Amino acid sequence: MSVDAPSAVPHPARIILIRHGQPHIALSPRTSHAGFAGYIDDYEKAGLDPSSLPPAELRDLVRELGVVFTSDRPRSHQSAQALAPHAQLIADPLFAEAPLASPRIPWLNMRVPKWAVLSRILWHAGFNPEIENSRMARRRAVQAADLLVARAKADGTVVLVAHGYFNWMIGRELHRRGFSRSGMHRARYWHAVIYQDMR
Repeated sequence: MSVDAPSAVPHPARIILIRHGQPHIALSPRTSHAGFAGYIDDYEKAGLDPSSLPPAELRDLVRELGVVFTSDRPRSHQSAQALAPHAQLIADPLFAEAPLASPRIPWLNMRVPKWAVLSRILWHAGFNPEIENSRMARRRAVQAADLLVARAKADGTVVLVAHGYFNWMIGRELHRRGFSRSGMHRARYWHAVIYQDMR
């Protein structure tokens, strides 16, 4: 009597969300609202700082992958190149950062990170002059999650090198779909959070 070989146990779908490395721009200058408006544009155009190298544990994490997703922003795409030079990179504006706009607050002079926090709070409150609003960004995060989940179910593991806040938005959607999370989203360069569908 023949005995059937045990079927292989499928690996859980795994999605790794990685924030890009440090961009090649001053990170914390003090400026006015007008200066912050210009800084937003310069930050979007900035590539990866050549001294910002991916940690060895991240390189090991993606070593076997043939494809890495990234946004179309220079700092994200160049980070993916540095992290996985062996892989095919798929750049898609779908994964771009949720945008910010500079609020016109006269006489206020702050460092850029404080402007960014204030602008993000106001963005959620409805301040979105000529930029994508929070509702549109949430819909885009759902579309991004759809793409990553489909690829993870086909390939087992998928990696996205993109942006801190939008990665968090995608992660929130993955959690809503039942994915478990390993790690916390933090505003650190080269920071990774792993989501797995254990069902």
